[in-house]
Amino acid sequence: QVQVVESGGGLVQAGGSLGLSCSVSGSIFRIYAMNWFRQAPGKEREWVAGISNSSPTYADSVKGRFTTSRDNAKNTLDLQMNSLKSEDTAVYYCRVSIEEAPYNYWGRGTQVTVSS
Repeated sequence: QVQVVESGGGLVQAGGSLGLSCSVSGSIFRIYAMNWFRQAPGKEREWVAGISNSSPTYADSVKGRFTTSRDNAKNTLDLQMNSLKSEDTAVYYCRVSIEEAPYNYWGRGTQVTVSS
């Protein structure tokens, strides 16, 4: 059974920093991409950042403030968030993508709250 677990969320003041981690456990074939998404109250889930086989990519809203890194040996994905803004408040989800069904695994999310 594959499990995706996010950790590291919490409450931080605007301008502060927070780090998230995503870990994958269980029997899983080659992971070709890992991505972070977020969903704020009343809004649709949106893509934040991710890594496939090349360099990390970022949504414009977080570019220059967030950094994501992946450890292929450990099947982990980290997200370092700096200069946080109140609009970064959301539940952050990790998605793991593979080349066979079910193709994507999602974590349950971790709450990030930025107080202004």
